[in-house]
Amino acid sequence: MWEVSAMEKTVYIRLRHRLQVRPDGIILLKDIAQVIADEDIYEPLCKLALYRVTDNDRNIVVIDVMKVIRAITKTFPKLEVQSIGPAQAIVEVVTKKRKVSLPLFLLVWFLLFIGAALAIMNFHEDVSMQAVQLRIYTIITGEVDSKPLIFQIPYSIGLGLGMIIFFNHVFKKRLNEEPSPLEVEMFNYQLDLDNYVALHENKESMKRIDDN
Repeated sequence: MWEVSAMEKTVYIRLRHRLQVRPDGIILLKDIAQVIADEDIYEPLCKLALYRVTDNDRNIVVIDVMKVIRAITKTFPKLEVQSIGPAQAIVEVVTKKRKVSLPLFLLVWFLLFIGAALAIMNFHEDVSMQAVQLRIYTIITGEVDSKPLIFQIPYSIGLGLGMIIFFNHVFKKRLNEEPSPLEVEMFNYQLDLDNYVALHENKESMKRIDDN
């Protein structure tokens, strides 16, 4: 137990929303939270061990802010701890990534390509896009052509460019800093998932009738 001067000192902590650790890793206070404290206790505080990951934890651990405050006050009894921000931190246990199989990658790419192509074709068929293009071509040129390639080829190129601009990516290169609609939807999904995990995996947030 660390001794602190007689005058009570205040420590401010802000839990991180999500943290990644390796299996059997030890979670320190500096890993899971941002800390503001006096210089004489800052380093010991940051090195305070809060939790050790075990095999029973599987891939998700939720650490409640009350557990963090309890560990701090147990080691530094004369400190006043002020918590700012989220009440839980989600710890993701990350194992070593396996190499992606090339045949599996090609299979998934092929399925996605075929699925996207079918979706685009079905959409064009539902809205009678070919008939619309033929009608527009006839209105502009005054001629009837069953295959107005001079109109359809630029349209196809524009469709591909429009998808690139919409998703804001060319392979791994981002066109600008604005998030794409897909990234926004993935972000909202991750927030909902984190909220679910924080409520259902955090043992401190619920108490059953048969609990002691």
